[in-house]
Amino acid sequence: MLKTHSHRTRTFRRVLAAGVALTVVAASCSSDDDDDADETPAEEPAEEPAEEPAEEPAEEPAEEPAEEPAEEPAEEPAEEPAEEGAFEGRNIKFWSTETQPERLEATQAIIQRFEDSTGAQVELTAADENQLPELMLVNAASGTLPDVVFHPVDYTPGWAAQGLLDVEASAAVVDSLGADSFSAGALSLVTFDGQAAAVPSDGWGQLLLYRTDLFDAAGLDAPDSYADILAAAEALHDPGGSGVNGITAATNPGEVFTQQTFEHIALANGCELTDGTAITLDTPNCIEAIEFFTDLLNNYSVDGLQDVVTTRATYFAGEAAMIVWSPFILDELAGLRDSAFPACEECGDNPAFLAENTGIVQSFSGPSGEPAQYGQVSNMGIGTGADTEVAQAFIEFWLSDGYLDWLAVAPEGKLPMRRGNADDPTAYIEGWKTLETGVDRRATLVDFYGAEIIDTLLAGTDGFSRWGFAQGEGALVGALYQTLIVPEGLGDALAGSDASDVAETMQSRAEEERGLLEE
Repeated sequence: MLKTHSHRTRTFRRVLAAGVALTVVAASCSSDDDDDADETPAEEPAEEPAEEPAEEPAEEPAEEPAEEPAEEPAEEPAEEPAEEGAFEGRNIKFWSTETQPERLEATQAIIQRFEDSTGAQVELTAADENQLPELMLVNAASGTLPDVVFHPVDYTPGWAAQGLLDVEASAAVVDSLGADSFSAGALSLVTFDGQAAAVPSDGWGQLLLYRTDLFDAAGLDAPDSYADILAAAEALHDPGGSGVNGITAATNPGEVFTQQTFEHIALANGCELTDGTAITLDTPNCIEAIEFFTDLLNNYSVDGLQDVVTTRATYFAGEAAMIVWSPFILDELAGLRDSAFPACEECGDNPAFLAENTGIVQSFSGPSGEPAQYGQVSNMGIGTGADTEVAQAFIEFWLSDGYLDWLAVAPEGKLPMRRGNADDPTAYIEGWKTLETGVDRRATLVDFYGAEIIDTLLAGTDGFSRWGFAQGEGALVGALYQTLIVPEGLGDALAGSDASDVAETMQSRAEEERGLLEE
């Protein structure tokens, strides 16, 4: 029997009463004229995920035009396909949170190829990410879970614990494709009771981007530690003179983006949500992380609350030496999207000026921690009660014959979590590098950022980290995101509350949420 707390149960009843139904989306429904939602830095976890951005998070930013259809990706070596016509007359349901028109079109094209090859029929349903947790529970109660569900990693541990995912079936896919062909970091995030609870598809890691021209002129080291970040922010912060702030990062207490930003900072200092038994938000490591966050953003950032839109606008205007954001900023930073165009003084003559003068730090460390990077991964899960054989074949097809076609919809934020296959261990990495990104103009990321930085981005996926996942606390992580316990606490710290008091409040509120989950 599924256990939820009372306010969630009431929500599910409202969903049922309203007759919530998912809408099957066919390729004919998509249009290149439809607007595409802005890719924000991160996807919000459990109960109330944010519209991607990430790909992200918090409040939905202004709409952006849909990306142009991707260039034909480089041909990729195929895995051993299912025997032609092997699944004739068998049907599976596939739910996906990728609801943008051009992504649905790409999804439908991959499905069509799978259907033509195997004879199976795949019913595609576009599911709003905000509704997905409720819809999974509602359909579990009626025995109508999807055979395959594309979803953010934030949901995977909780669904596995609730019995909504067929963990053994997904683990078998990973074994079949070769566990060593996947990003180690992505696999660590989906591991449940020693097995892969879902199959990693694509993902991104949060970044600290910095102005290399300003750093070089000031003789500053790359900002890969608390000390170097703070030193650079102090040295370059001159809003009344040069017009440059030391850093811009999320501070809005009402947005998940603030939690995602802080979680990166906290992980770097060894501040964890839990030690596997007790919640640990009031530990010295966490207090130190709160103090660093508060000092940095109160003294060396832009005045006022900062969010997804304002942080990007500040960096694009040339008014910040550093920014914390997701890689979905990379194509915009290169001047490839008119609706989010660099506006710095030098950008008038050279729209790619910021891209050419931006360095990237993936992992940094605090005085009490090791280098860490916040990672977000999208997974393919197999629903309990699925037609396992066809579901597994579809996921294997997605991650082989259809893989580069999928990554091509947004290469800047869809890094391959599968690197290659038995014939070529780097087939998908090398193929991904050739994919063009952008909306109004198109180019590869290598064209603007160079092979070394792109290789570093890819290698960083092995070190992806998140609060609570390794300790089996995915449901608690979701509760924290839903209740905004951490952003609200950080808001108090920025307003002058003592870091120790803030940490104690976060601790007690998190313990309350855990208690509700255990009822």
